[in-house]
Amino acid sequence: MVKSREAGTSNRFIKKILTGHKKLLNLHSIGQTVEGISGRVTQLRNEIKLTADEDKKDIPSEPRPPRKDKNVVGFADMTERLIRRLTQEADGLDVISLTGMFGLGKTTLAWKIYNDPEIILKFPTRIWLTVSATFTEKDIFLRILGQLTTLDADLRSKDGDELADIVSNYLQMGTFLIVMDDVWSIPSWERLKKALPLQENKSKVLITSREETVGEAASKPRPFVPLRAFEPEESWELFRLEALGMLDCPPQLVNVGNKIAYDCDGLPLAIVVIGGILCELSDLNNMDTTKRNWTEVSEDVNSYLSEKDPQERMTKFISLSYENLPHYLRPCFLYLGLFPEDYEISASKLIRMWIGEGFIQQKDVRIPMEEVGQNYLKDLISRNLVKTLKLRADGNVKTCQIHETLRDFCRIEAATENFLQEIRLNEHGQCATPISEWCRRLSIHSDCKRYISSKSSTPRARSFVCFSKEPCDDLSGKDSTNLIKAFKFLRVFDIQPLILKAIDTDLYTLIHMRYIALSFTLSMLSPDFNKICNMQTLIINTTSPTLNVKANIWEMRYLRYFKTNASATLPVAKSSSDCANELQTLGLISVESCKGLHERAPNLKKLGIRGKLALLSDEKGPFESVKKMRYLGKLKLVNDKAQDTEQLNSLPKAHQFPSGLTSLTLCWTSLKWAEISTLRSLQKLEVLKLKYQAFIGSTWELEDVDGGFLSLQFLQIEQTDLTFWKAKSHHYPKLRSLVLKNCDKLREIPVDLARVQSFKMLDLTTCKDAVDAARNIAKEKETIFGEGSEFKLSIFPPPPAQ
Repeated sequence: MVKSREAGTSNRFIKKILTGHKKLLNLHSIGQTVEGISGRVTQLRNEIKLTADEDKKDIPSEPRPPRKDKNVVGFADMTERLIRRLTQEADGLDVISLTGMFGLGKTTLAWKIYNDPEIILKFPTRIWLTVSATFTEKDIFLRILGQLTTLDADLRSKDGDELADIVSNYLQMGTFLIVMDDVWSIPSWERLKKALPLQENKSKVLITSREETVGEAASKPRPFVPLRAFEPEESWELFRLEALGMLDCPPQLVNVGNKIAYDCDGLPLAIVVIGGILCELSDLNNMDTTKRNWTEVSEDVNSYLSEKDPQERMTKFISLSYENLPHYLRPCFLYLGLFPEDYEISASKLIRMWIGEGFIQQKDVRIPMEEVGQNYLKDLISRNLVKTLKLRADGNVKTCQIHETLRDFCRIEAATENFLQEIRLNEHGQCATPISEWCRRLSIHSDCKRYISSKSSTPRARSFVCFSKEPCDDLSGKDSTNLIKAFKFLRVFDIQPLILKAIDTDLYTLIHMRYIALSFTLSMLSPDFNKICNMQTLIINTTSPTLNVKANIWEMRYLRYFKTNASATLPVAKSSSDCANELQTLGLISVESCKGLHERAPNLKKLGIRGKLALLSDEKGPFESVKKMRYLGKLKLVNDKAQDTEQLNSLPKAHQFPSGLTSLTLCWTSLKWAEISTLRSLQKLEVLKLKYQAFIGSTWELEDVDGGFLSLQFLQIEQTDLTFWKAKSHHYPKLRSLVLKNCDKLREIPVDLARVQSFKMLDLTTCKDAVDAARNIAKEKETIFGEGSEFKLSIFPPPPAQ
């Protein structure tokens, strides 16, 4: 049962999300949880399964809409109705509004329609936009243009009104469908529609909104489309997928399961939340225990039915899920309230912040804290409290997201415990909500400079994180001093959007800091950083191409992660005992700094090198140390042409690379394609990324007798002059994913890749001459393996329909 403290939390949460729609409260109760939960269930299960199966799929970093599974539960009638409306002719630009309370499934249904084959055929240009409560016209219009053309400095410098005209001109050139998800108000719609060519009669706009008034205004004079609630059979289907991961329900659980689904009142979020609890409590090999667990949860759910207010009932469902979390996961979950609404969270960053906060419990020293953190995140995903957006090539989560309602719950629950608080400023530059002096974590999403200038102080804060979208490069020395002096006990300090011209010496007195992320204009890292003796993560972005690291990182006994965008020259170890045993990730460092690195960072797993890569060819040179790193699995090599006075003609020999290397990225190396033969000899190489003219030349051909990339699962080729790529399936026997970006001249992709059974994803971005070749691979894939091949072809920008 939920603790008494939760009742108070529920009341506060309810007051925040109550609306005036009395008649529709049954569904408004969800409080913005996972738009379209009905379809997201299968997606989440599949993503978790992909991770469990170590499906090495790398989702491209290009901004994309949220991924949804194609098998959406229910809404077949609504799907047919909306597709019929979208394919009908109209006198002018037709706007279809899908309205309904948060959590009904508007986003999932819109996403299903967006990817429907009939819609893809009719609309060559399709654009997905997530709008949400707070947005800027400039940001939205740039996102539209980013789907239509290449964004340059000139476009980025224009204001919203100028961009609106440019967007309208581009859209008039063809037939388009734009989905605007989560439009909050009529004024928001008015700001958006000024970029739309209203006279265009072949194109459509589909918006989703919680407010019927918005739908009515946008669709006028045609009617808006209200989304209905789940039917009982849809609720039961969703419940089974959530609680069991399948539609087959053991007979012993049918009655209690049906009762729980019924008691959830047709609310998708309630089904998802309760199903997430039951999924963790189910063991089909021990049916007696499972049935007992289900019955206990059923009693909890049933006890909430006495609540007449569906809002409060739903909030208690969320509280029940929170209370069922293991104690070590609760702070990790609440911490997600730190991030902005609809924010795409880097899993790596989140886990490092968890580590800095001390949330990760390392029970076995043989398992790195980063791996434990990934397991924590996967646990939250399996409970439907977090959703995966992108996966890394190694199957781990790359980015994730928390839905707004769950984020609100985190923030409100966290505020009651002084766990965290978001800083919001009013028009006078003062905090709209008073910041408790006992608050331990603060985040600010805008107006950072105004907040710093206010000289606010929260001495007990352990974290300060800035998420401003616009970089601030005009901070004065006084502003920097104000910021540092506002805190005394910081552990996590991330102010990357603020570009510092100098670092106040008071920073080095914050000895409790474990996670530091800074941006500055300096070319030297002060030796005073050694005074921050507990540092685990250090991220430095600088406008300088080089960084002279005066701080002795080899004496930082807890340092696990040091990353910079510059070519960092590391200090010479003062003694043989200087050794960063905990260091897992290091980069980018100069070539010269690699000498002796295997002795100073013996447990390194990820390394980035930037500089004169021609120096690596010497077998007795700096790369000899890299070869001796027995734990190194991921390597990035960036050739710095500004420093490179000697032409890079070849890569180090295969035997010079670390024996355990599984991932390699090359940038700006400008090698001839013949030189890639070296990489075929790396027997464990699973991920290969060739970026920014890593190889040059019009033809890359692998002969039948040539050896192939026998372990390669993910291949990315970006920005090259390659025109013809010729190979056979046996050259890439384990390939899963192929990403091609900005290969303007590419015309030929090996069609024989279709014969590789594991090949599941081909992603083209700005490779217009390779579209036909990609489509041929997709057709050949279906011919060989049938419709069950599950092959996914993604092409951007969308080509004209055939």
